[in-house]
Amino acid sequence: MFKSLKIYKGQAIDLDSLLRTFVDFGYHRQNRTQEEGDFSRNGGIVDIYPVTFDCPLRIEFDYNKIASIDSYNILTAKIIWKHNMVIILPVIKSHPSRSSLLFEEMPLHNFIDIKKGDYVVHIKHGIGRYMGMEKIKVKNEEKDHLVIEYANSDILYVPVDKAHLVQKYISFEGRSPKLYRLGSGEWERIKERARKGLVKIAMDLLEIQAKRQTLYGFRFSKDTDWQKDFEKTFEFTETPDQTKAVLDVKSDMESSKPMDRLLCGDVGYGKTEVAMRACFKAAMDNKQVVFLVPTTILAEQHYQNFLKRLKDFPLNVAMLSRFKTKSEQKNIIKDLVKGNIDIIIGTHRLLSDDIKFKNLGLLIIDEEQKFGVKAKEKMKKIRLSVDVLTLTATPIPRTLYMSLMGAKDISVINTPPQNRIPIETHVEEFSRDLIREAIDREISRRGQIYFIHNRVEDIEDISNLVKEVSPQSCRVNFAHGQMPAKLLEKIMISFLKGDIDILVSTNIIESGIDVPNANTIIVNNADTFGLSDLHQLRGRVGRFNRKAYAFFLLPKNRPINSDANKRLEAIREYSELGSGFRIAMEDLEIRGAGNLLGVEQHGYIMAVGFDLYCRLIRQVVMQLKN
Repeated sequence: MFKSLKIYKGQAIDLDSLLRTFVDFGYHRQNRTQEEGDFSRNGGIVDIYPVTFDCPLRIEFDYNKIASIDSYNILTAKIIWKHNMVIILPVIKSHPSRSSLLFEEMPLHNFIDIKKGDYVVHIKHGIGRYMGMEKIKVKNEEKDHLVIEYANSDILYVPVDKAHLVQKYISFEGRSPKLYRLGSGEWERIKERARKGLVKIAMDLLEIQAKRQTLYGFRFSKDTDWQKDFEKTFEFTETPDQTKAVLDVKSDMESSKPMDRLLCGDVGYGKTEVAMRACFKAAMDNKQVVFLVPTTILAEQHYQNFLKRLKDFPLNVAMLSRFKTKSEQKNIIKDLVKGNIDIIIGTHRLLSDDIKFKNLGLLIIDEEQKFGVKAKEKMKKIRLSVDVLTLTATPIPRTLYMSLMGAKDISVINTPPQNRIPIETHVEEFSRDLIREAIDREISRRGQIYFIHNRVEDIEDISNLVKEVSPQSCRVNFAHGQMPAKLLEKIMISFLKGDIDILVSTNIIESGIDVPNANTIIVNNADTFGLSDLHQLRGRVGRFNRKAYAFFLLPKNRPINSDANKRLEAIREYSELGSGFRIAMEDLEIRGAGNLLGVEQHGYIMAVGFDLYCRLIRQVVMQLKN
């Protein structure tokens, strides 16, 4: 059986014996906790960086009782989120035996953040409702137990040392799960059905992987001197995760197997730079590169970036989207066949049947989930013959990442760029004074502003309102996806170049647009956006070392429904850097699962809950591989 330590708020525990346990678990005592495997003590506060955690924990004692357990940002020491209970694993993890039961029991989540009334899944007994903690006498000693209520008001008492068998039930909002009857055998049947369904997915994933193993792709050369020169033109310092992702990608490209890597990272964490280096490497071997993006605006942005970065190198970059006239498109298509274009950036237009290449070597896909079914089918065909790198800012929950490690190549960028400051976030009622104040503050430091209004029909009126409350010298313009392509392109380039101070726009700017000088965003009718949209929009600002502001405005005379309230509460609460992985919470965790597996797995997730679903996938992948 594997060792693990459960600690929870309110627990009575001797501080010295806790520190001894850390040492037994292979952790090293330091003056300051700085990396995985460290712990330190400062009076009644203990910091530890457990293995498998994304950031360190701070455990605060009130005499011999745990008062709080918080994850904190290692750079700023700011609290990121609070926990009720955590599971700490030893540093030296012995490989678990392959028995299926043990795999189910191995925790994927490090936190059991449940509160009274939450639905939970006990992997042996099914879905019940958590009713709190109770002390129960066991062999003359009082011990804490989790109390779970099942159907017919049956109660299950779970000792704290078996807490890893319990996880919060995460599934789809608005639908309560069915409570199981203890001892009825129904739960085992449901679990078995889910396991059988997952065998098919795991087999599909492993089959694709096996197929790729038998294929021979192009073996790219080692880095050239020009590659080093190109990488020096990056104006920021690479983060450790970024450096590792670049090495992963290059090593894939230099092997004879075609690459199929997924690169996940929060908005603004530098995924594009990793992709650019891969593009340059491919071009150095005279291979053509396709950089596929979901929106015309993002294609334009990447195109401008590539032009700037490649100005001293003899490479030919082009862009294909609706911003180009018919005759321009025709010429670009001819040049692709002749091999006159090294890197082509564009929307799904690049997947049309009339597009042919002379020597395609690398396909980069930005935010694959935003493409339609037809486009995805086409990508699948290209996938088998060339190297593929897929970028996504939809956070892949660690649970799923851990489960799929055996079946998919994944790199994750978790570290924010240096000197990045968290974005100050406000959720307020709509007010002209507030808008005026926000605009004045940004304009006075010569910055730029996004004002998001997601309705085309009255965007011009809103643009006029913004003009009225802005300083007279302010250059205001508006943009939306239904404009003539050339006009939209002109406005976007003007904003990128700093010739427009305030851009009033629909959420066409949500995907990836990066203007370091724009550090205030105001989102009108914020209650109508999904959580990941709000997070993506906020990620448009704060891309530099300046303090950035996000204002989410609510209508004055419209009641806000409870789901919208929850989303706004989450966006306000998680403004800390890297909180995308926390915002991955419920709606995103499941969407991420659906995207990544490319199949609608809703039924199984509904039946057993997301955490057990991930544990079962891990078990199935391991069993099939062996």
